[in-house]
Amino acid sequence: MKKNMGTVDKTLRIFVAAIIALLYFTEVIKGTLGIVLLVFAVVFVVTSFVSFCPLYTLIGLNTRKK
Repeated sequence: MKKNMGTVDKTLRIFVAAIIALLYFTEVIKGTLGIVLLVFAVVFVVTSFVSFCPLYTLIGLNTRKK
């Protein structure tokens, strides 16, 4: 697994995940939409910590500085 995410990308993903979690746990978003967005938030956090996004590999994107 080759790293393909830069620092700005990782920071932005963690920030978005935190906002989604905050909205979900304060019940601003709920139901099926809330669960789907929470799953996306978890994926964002995991991909940020491992610095690898499988989707980036499929489309040939790399935000990491060389």
